[in-house]
Amino acid sequence: MNEHDQVLKAAAELVAAFATNDREAYFAAFSEDASFVFYTLEQPLLSRDAYQALWDSWRAEDGFEVLACTSSNAVVSLRGDVAIFIHDVATELRMQGELLFSQERETIVFRRQQEQGPWLACHEHLSATPQGLPSS
Repeated sequence: MNEHDQVLKAAAELVAAFATNDREAYFAAFSEDASFVFYTLEQPLLSRDAYQALWDSWRAEDGFEVLACTSSNAVVSLRGDVAIFIHDVATELRMQGELLFSQERETIVFRRQQEQGPWLACHEHLSATPQGLPSS
């Protein structure tokens, strides 16, 4: 499998784990030093542990549950041992008993762990889809 397809596979596995609330598989798709920028939060999360703690608090305090997540319009740009994955993401989740739907754009930066090793996400940036643009 070529590098492009390896990154697409890593991204698909990450999205599938998120979509099915598979916490262990989802966070295993990120390096320990991964950072996260979500437009819904005031501050970036500067480690996988910080995001896991927030995820766990959402689940415990707000009943956070992902019901569906669909990726479309994927683009991969390879830069040596780094790959930039951009896609549109449609998510349905439940929080505090309320169903929430979102259409967002996401960039995930993957880094190969060693030569011929796995691609792990090391940065995720989520943005709202601009108003007036059609969603996919």
